[in-house]
Amino acid sequence: MTLPAPAHDRTCLVTGASSGIGVELARELAGRGHGITLVARRRERLEELAADIAESSLVRTEVIALDLTDADARAALPDQLAERGLTVDVLVNNAGFSTVGPVAASDHRREVAMVRTNVEAVSDLCSMFVPGMVERHRGAVLNVASTAAFQPMPGQAGYAASKAFVLSYTHALRAELAGSGVTVTALCPGPVDTEFIDTSGMDRAAATRALPSIMWVPAQTVASAAVEGLVAGRAVVIPGAANRATAVAAHLTPRTLLMPLLARRHPAARPH
Repeated sequence: MTLPAPAHDRTCLVTGASSGIGVELARELAGRGHGITLVARRRERLEELAADIAESSLVRTEVIALDLTDADARAALPDQLAERGLTVDVLVNNAGFSTVGPVAASDHRREVAMVRTNVEAVSDLCSMFVPGMVERHRGAVLNVASTAAFQPMPGQAGYAASKAFVLSYTHALRAELAGSGVTVTALCPGPVDTEFIDTSGMDRAAATRALPSIMWVPAQTVASAAVEGLVAGRAVVIPGAANRATAVAAHLTPRTLLMPLLARRHPAARPH
């Protein structure tokens, strides 16, 4: 399985493309000659990245600034792309964020916004763009989950649950599309030093202490592994040997043993 060939009327739609892994995924795909459509809220950052990609990779770049928690804004995406004469051959559902802290001390508005971004937007965009891929007998979908998908996480209950949805959804979608010419992959990174940590409200020093340095993988390495896995038609990509081992162990360990351990170790599992 390979990615669809680049063409002037085809694009890779990358959400959450204003920072972190999203930026590197856009660069990685552009480096393979694909036109890129960058989607996120921060227009200025998207335009800076688009200009840089266009100069370094000599590919067409598009910027669509919108909030993916807004269903009406998402619904306008197909028409916006059609007006530009583009079809989505590669969909990268990267946008997402985490809250931290116990549910009893949570901000319900932010919790709902997280579910709308991490869960609702993924299924919505797949429903929008996968039918066209199937009809054309070509396409690729990369859904960004997390190693948090492999076990519940006290202190990040909603985030881990949302990523478990993404992983399960991706496996099911992949099975549905077998033989269709469309490949589907879940990316499950472990800890990555990006703005994601700061926007979640997590204490960076506490996160570094809780997670060994061997588990931290640079965003560029994550993006490279993700695209290589997508090209190879892999179901799941977990960058970093330590993260792969941890994900397997967490998945297999009985919850009665694992949950107390995670609740003690997570720096945000209890109210202060």
